[in-house]
Amino acid sequence: MKKKNIVKKNDDYNRIIRKYPPYKYKDYVIYLERTDDKTYHFGFSVGKKIGNAVTRNKIKRQLKNILDKKDYKNGFNCIIIVRKSILLKNYQEREMNLWNALNTLNIIKEKKDEQTNEKIS
Repeated sequence: MKKKNIVKKNDDYNRIIRKYPPYKYKDYVIYLERTDDKTYHFGFSVGKKIGNAVTRNKIKRQLKNILDKKDYKNGFNCIIIVRKSILLKNYQEREMNLWNALNTLNIIKEKKDEQTNEKIS
């Protein structure tokens, strides 16, 4: 994930979390802010209850890797807060749960086949 697509400022985290309602899923709580920007931004929050610094950084690296696999629509800021239940999941389950959550929020671009003009998921 490119550094320009990451929410970095504490003020941005606080504004998004205070202003917008949470979308709660099995392993994640997601806050979504729609903007008029021509880019998208993701922010991650992994609390100390999840584990030590090594574990928290590993989860953040895995989330960034999962998010790199898809293309996203422009014009949103997304804060992903990780729940403790993520420790019980392996990488594939984390990936599937995150993609299901992002699909319900309708921020993933749908790819179309050039020849048949059909949607590819």
